[in-house]
Amino acid sequence: MDERFTKTRHAADSHFWYHGFRSYVRALLADVAGGRTDLRIIDCGCGVGQNMRLLEPYGHVVGFELEPHAATAAGREFRRPIACADITRIPFPDNLFDLAVSFDVLQVVEPDVAAVREMARIVRPGGRVLLTMAAFEMLSGDHAEVWSECRRYTPRTARALAESAGLRVERVSFAFATLFPLMLAVRTVQRLVRPFRSAPTHADMDVPWAPLNTALMRVLDGEVALSRHLPMPIGTSLIVVARKDPRT
Repeated sequence: MDERFTKTRHAADSHFWYHGFRSYVRALLADVAGGRTDLRIIDCGCGVGQNMRLLEPYGHVVGFELEPHAATAAGREFRRPIACADITRIPFPDNLFDLAVSFDVLQVVEPDVAAVREMARIVRPGGRVLLTMAAFEMLSGDHAEVWSECRRYTPRTARALAESAGLRVERVSFAFATLFPLMLAVRTVQRLVRPFRSAPTHADMDVPWAPLNTALMRVLDGEVALSRHLPMPIGTSLIVVARKDPRT
């Protein structure tokens, strides 16, 4: 399997970033589900399935992934078929799902609007689309090169993307505000020294020294709790929640 997905699978269990990501997404999912546990949910671009267990408490979950080996690994993990498919041509019928999610996929998709339109197509009228995406071009670095990112987003461009797919945006917010200064410094150095290195590294996905990793987890727990009451003014990621018009 592609080294990127292998590292993702290992990091997802213990890396502070994934811990913070899950904390943010769990809170959002609880809000979106509104107490329901019977939603029809699809994970669009599910990778090796590292986030599908987050979705399972809220209903029946299916997923698809473009990279065949990652899709196979996800299928083994969850003991169910995972389709191998392109997010710009989703192989499911119209109006089938209550919730479509895509976690940090859109920045590597071209064209991204085709992907969001497809997600809007497959959710029922009144259903929701939940997106996370990389924020700010200034945060591009090794990770962006390794994953062949096409773009990064601002709140304005993220909102415009959802609206261009005919969705009504309910929320656009930042995540990982506390990581922003560190990420900006690291990624700036990576770009500055890039001409002097032969290839980008996967170091961003290595789990840090255990005490530091645990400390960053606790910091992110505090940020997530605070974000429930006070929107983050900046961040390294953006979260979008949008609804399909109930009349369509």
